[in-house]
Formats: sequence, C-alpha cells, structure tokens
Amino acid sequence: MASTRVLVSMLVAATAASAAAAEHLVWFGTYTGPKTGSEGIYVARFDDTTGAVSAPQLAAPAHSPSFLALHPSLPVLYAVSEVANDAGKRVGAVQAFAIAAATGSLTPLNHQPSGGSGPCHVSVDAGGRVALAANYGGGSAICLGLAADGSLKPVVADQPGGLLRHAYDRTGDTGFNPSRQEKPHGHSIDAAPDGRFAIVCDLGLDKVFVHALDRERATLAPHGFAATKAGAGPRHFAWHPSGRSGYCVNELDLSVTAFTFDSQAGALAEIQSLPTLPADVTERRGFSTAEIAVHPTGRFLYASTRGHNSIAMYAIDAATGRLTFLGAEPAHAKTPRHFAIAPGGRFLLTAGQDSGTVAIFALDAETGRLSFTDRSLAVPGCVCICFQSRG
Repeated sequence: MASTRVLVSMLVAATAASAAAAEHLVWFGTYTGPKTGSEGIYVARFDDTTGAVSAPQLAAPAHSPSFLALHPSLPVLYAVSEVANDAGKRVGAVQAFAIAAATGSLTPLNHQPSGGSGPCHVSVDAGGRVALAANYGGGSAICLGLAADGSLKPVVADQPGGLLRHAYDRTGDTGFNPSRQEKPHGHSIDAAPDGRFAIVCDLGLDKVFVHALDRERATLAPHGFAATKAGAGPRHFAWHPSGRSGYCVNELDLSVTAFTFDSQAGALAEIQSLPTLPADVTERRGFSTAEIAVHPTGRFLYASTRGHNSIAMYAIDAATGRLTFLGAEPAHAKTPRHFAIAPGGRFLLTAGQDSGTVAIFALDAETGRLSFTDRSLAVPGCVCICFQSRG
C-alpha cells in the first residue's frame, strides 16, 4: 500500500511538472491613450498544449510600450516607449522592468533615453550584455550596456559610441517613396548570433545595415549594408537558427527579401525577394507589411500584411535558405502589426492593432500552415506579443 501511495504521488508530481512546463507567461505591448484605452503592458498565461490563454491583466503602467524583449537569462523585460519626447527632450525611452516569477507583473528598474524620437523596436543580444533599440523618427540605432541586475546603463558618448545616426543619401535616387522615405527611419535592430554585428533595417534609406557591435563597450560602428529595391522600405529582420541566413520584411512594397550572411566578414548578400500576397490580390492601396518570424525548426517563415490583414507563409530550403511561397492566411485581427510563435512551435498569436484583439492559430509543424482556432482575446491597442520561453 505504501509503495502504491508513493507511485501515485510521483505520478501527480510528474503531471504537475508537465503542466507547468507547458505553461508560459506572455506579455502584450500596446499603444496607450484615450483612443485605445490601454494603460501599458499586459500579461497572461499561455498553455502550449491546448493553446488556451488566460485573461490578460495589467502588468505595469507604461507610456506606449510598443515593442518588448526579454533578457535571455535574467527575469527582466525591456520595452521601448514610442514617444516623440522624454523629459522634455526630443527622444523616446528604453525601459527595464523586473519580472515577478509567480504572476508576470512588472516593477520598473530604470530607463534611459533612446537617443531619438519614436523608438519602435528593442532586442537583447544572446549573451544578455546589451539592449539594442531603433528610432524611427530619429533615424538612428542605440546600444545600451546592461548591468548585473539587467538594468540599463547610460549610453556611451565616445566615438564610436552607443548611438549611431544614419545619414540621408538619396540625392538623385529614383523609385523611392517620398512621403515615407524623406529621411532615415530606423525600424529594427537585431544582434547577429555571435554578437559581433547588429543588423538594422532602415525603412527610409532602403538599406539593411550591418553595424559592428562591441558588447564589451556597448558601442556601434558603421560596417556595411545591403541595399533593397528602391521603395521597398525594409522594416524587420529575422535570423534563421543556423545564423547563415536572414530575412527582411519590406513594409512599402509588400515583400520579403532573403539574404545569406557571412559571419566572418559581416556581409549580407541577397538571395531572392518574394511578395507577401498572392498574385491575384491586385488592389493594394493602404497595405503595408509589419512583422516577420522564422519557425523554431528553421523550416518555415511568416510575415504579416496590414490592410490585407493576413499572414504569409513560406517554406525555407535548408541548404540554400531560399523561400517558397505557401499562401496567405487571414489574420482574423485588424491591422496585424505583430505576431509571435509560441515556444513549442505549435501555435502562433497575432496582435490586431485596430481590433484590439489577439487571434490564436494552430501551426502545423510538418506543413507550416496556419489554421485559426476560433479563439481571440481582447487586448486594447495591442501591437506586440512577447513569450517567456521558460515555464
């Protein structure tokens, strides 16, 4: 009898541990203010087995925390405050929050100026040594060192320093979009897997920059770039797990560009460019792309298109990194500014900025195709989804 009780106890403990491992915290970044009714960053619990999500709760008040990123090893979350000024200066802010493990609620650690107006993207290098942010209005990128507790250090003001402004060099250029590309517009920044370089998409310049990244000093320096088609408007970049290729979603011409990456030389080389929409979608006024992500297996790629309100699906050739267009699935959310693949790779959540909803999709890991689960949850002004990978 005693051995039976021990066995039952072990089974109960194993079941509880399995359930805990399948559950992940997920945070939602938003645009705040009277138009959306949002107060800041929200948090919920996601079940990676069933795809169920708990009702979102306010994790922390914040001013338009439009993009979020997690520290790879510390319980710290970072957010950009996408504003035109901070403390009376024409800059936005990057914020650091300590995470309460039990609830996912957030306590401010500190914040630093972003170095330019309208910061719209933040990321952290794989080693957790620097936070990186892109300023849309400021046309720049910034690197901030991280302290032992994950708080943000002040920007290095030396040359080279932590802030790198892009120069406008479109004199005589043709084919670009003058209403959207009148100056540099940094839209995203992501460290290369080995941390030696940072990739910055500049929508205004039609360039995907490769900047030298010094994580010891927390500085950026010009290194090179790959030019996209004039008027493409590169927005966000996604690394393949191999680190040998990467993909840029182009906001203005509704396309995805595939690149190979030479990690030693720090050089991107274009492989191909494909549309995010089927050829029979001919009326495209008011459309723009938004987010891009590679499936954890490296077999599939996804990109969202606003206006058409869809998620494009691609298969990735393992040997070459080339893409095959699989189609576009309705996003079931209005203006899908962001989406995120859940840690287990079996679900994808889409943030509808103008619907104030998050749609939940099942993801077939064999075919890469998405299917709507008929479930959505309300998140006011939702524009970013950030999963915690640990249970």
